[in-house]
Amino acid sequence: MINVIQPRLTQVFRFVRHAYDHGVVELVYAFDDGAELIEKIYFPDAPALPPERAEAFARALQLLHLIAGVSYYKAGVPPTIEVAAGPLDDATADVLDALYLHGLAEFAYRNGLDLRGRIAFPRGGSAPSAAISLGLPKRTLVPIGGGKDSLVAVEAIKAIGGEATAVWVGNSPLIAACAERTGLPMLNIQRELAPGLFELNRLGAWNGHIPVTAVNSAILAVAAVLYGYDSVAFANERSASVATLEYDGLQVNHQWSKGYAFEQLLGDWLHTHVAADLDYCSLLRPYSELAITRAFARLTPYFDTFSSCNRNFKLLGPKPADRWCGHCPKCHFVFLALAPFLSKPRLLGIFGRNLLDDETQSAGFDALMEYQDHKPFECVGEGAEARAAMFALSQRPEWQEDALVARFRSEILPQLDPAQLALEPWLQPDAEHRVPARLRPALATIG
Repeated sequence: MINVIQPRLTQVFRFVRHAYDHGVVELVYAFDDGAELIEKIYFPDAPALPPERAEAFARALQLLHLIAGVSYYKAGVPPTIEVAAGPLDDATADVLDALYLHGLAEFAYRNGLDLRGRIAFPRGGSAPSAAISLGLPKRTLVPIGGGKDSLVAVEAIKAIGGEATAVWVGNSPLIAACAERTGLPMLNIQRELAPGLFELNRLGAWNGHIPVTAVNSAILAVAAVLYGYDSVAFANERSASVATLEYDGLQVNHQWSKGYAFEQLLGDWLHTHVAADLDYCSLLRPYSELAITRAFARLTPYFDTFSSCNRNFKLLGPKPADRWCGHCPKCHFVFLALAPFLSKPRLLGIFGRNLLDDETQSAGFDALMEYQDHKPFECVGEGAEARAAMFALSQRPEWQEDALVARFRSEILPQLDPAQLALEPWLQPDAEHRVPARLRPALATIG
């Protein structure tokens, strides 16, 4: 049991200790002098760690402890952060200060908090010796999320004959089915949150969105060193870098830890602190959501397996009766983004209904297009992308009579500049990315 402690009244959040033993990681945190919060992460069939990787592993494990703490820090957001192991070098503190501020920006916005000037990891510690190349095997961990993007990344790597493993954190049967369908070797890592966190929630803790991609990224950096992989290739698209909204001078981005700024911070840190030959990147960074959905539209073997509906992946509460609830922003966006690239019967077969012929869903699609509302706090594309997709449908006879497409034509389109609604520019890749040379040929298979 947690000591009776009001999390919002605490003054100190402490990173107490971390440990690794035979595939099990323990991460320990505490508020003030309250009971310890112990999270566990399980790496299955963990091999013996080669001695030459021991220091790199220790550094990656420390970063995991510091990043995963965001799940607990948010419960009280106390003004002081303490690290029992001592102050951090400035580069490490920079990564964490940025992650906690921007990764918790949505949480702060929704709870009426301002974290600016409040988050300050202890710094001034000695910089570690520069990381060396470990000679990591040339193979890639590809995180699987159950949705379209990671499957596009998998098939791109397979297309160039790259060696890869499908990896995921947690126990989602839907993700497991997608991973199995890829035909790749699989690695399923389990994360067990500290039970005391749920007691803190009962006692009135602050709650809300955390940058879970950052936590999973840190877990996979540890896995890469432990199992021997020279790259971790996520499937985060360029629109993940675009803020959901701006509030009081601060950009609030639901997807901040999927964005390019975090990718650069973590990728550079891993090169300098863990292993010079460990690459962290997003294979899909050059592409828009629409370009990725066009690529996914060719991957028919996954149509009966994938789902981007986040209600499937909630920790608590009921799940949809099938793979698509049909009412959340993710369902809305994936339906709209796929519609220009699939036949209408094929798309309706995937979702089991026509979301664009349901007048009760107008508010959800309006938000996607940033019409009378801001973009949803979800992993969806830019408002301009959604407008371009809807415009494309409005020009096609098979969609024109559907309720929300007809409404777009009559009510929204007259307020827009048709010259800004072309689909084609969204299908062109950008040059900005961190994809390592070994994987760059895969980019040509996506467009």
